[in-house]
Amino acid sequence: MRIAFLGTPDFAVTCLAELVASGHEIVAVYSQPPAPRGRGQDLKPSPVHAFAEGLGLPVRTPVSMKTPEEIEAFQALDLDAAVVVAFGQILVKAVLDAPQYGCFNLHASLLPRWRGAAPIQRAIMAGDPVTGVQVMRMSEGLDEGAILMSEQVVIADDDTVATLHDKLAATGARILPVALAAIERGGARETPQALEGVTYAKKIKSAEARIDWNRPAAEIDRHIRGLSPFPGAWFEAPSEKGPVRVKALLSRVEAASGAPGTALDDSLLIACGEGSVRLLKAQREGKGVQDAETFTRGFPVPAGTTLA
Repeated sequence: MRIAFLGTPDFAVTCLAELVASGHEIVAVYSQPPAPRGRGQDLKPSPVHAFAEGLGLPVRTPVSMKTPEEIEAFQALDLDAAVVVAFGQILVKAVLDAPQYGCFNLHASLLPRWRGAAPIQRAIMAGDPVTGVQVMRMSEGLDEGAILMSEQVVIADDDTVATLHDKLAATGARILPVALAAIERGGARETPQALEGVTYAKKIKSAEARIDWNRPAAEIDRHIRGLSPFPGAWFEAPSEKGPVRVKALLSRVEAASGAPGTALDDSLLIACGEGSVRLLKAQREGKGVQDAETFTRGFPVPAGTTLA
């Protein structure tokens, strides 16, 4: 089919690669405009943009898909279908109606749970035992369209956003071509979303990344893993030069107890409001990610230290 692909982050790259391998004609790739990245804050293309250019695919990076010019250009592509994977813009009805078969979105949750921007993070932080990927027909409402295909993915006790992201991306890339084949032959069955159980995965705000050691260990562990690697749940540790910000990137719940925020040993076992968490990976300001042993060799956190 003649397809336009709309996506921006790494999650979408895996899907685009699979669609290309499946033999579809990718008429155009849409992605968010280049943005400042890295230490130098130079303008760099998104992962999808860079990948598509590497394949010689035409790339468009409109600031908005709502302008008359962009709508007209999209309509002129004469598409069979459009595939949207974490694009980052709302599509208006004129765009949704342009392809012959419609626009289809791959979403990283089991809808109607976790509609919105951060479904992977919110699923881990909430303690969901499973999540999944779904192909849905796009409508004007936020992630409200009918479901065409769905597959569950178990959330392991040690999953972070990074590891669960990769599982979901691989699963999504596998089912997306299957769904498109069903659409093309007219055999896709569309199931409306349930009216009950609707939740919204709000965008992660920096203010919620700080660790509150007064919370139960199970919640803190999910908080850490649900924000790893970015933006990273963080706390402050004392040093001779003043407080140092430290990101906790992987943890494990343990049963030891003590005053919340207190180090219970020399190896990053930290007391919580209920139980404790052992930090397995951490990163202090200006340094790379380190395992606990390496971290404490360079920045000791002895038993009795109080973290904020």
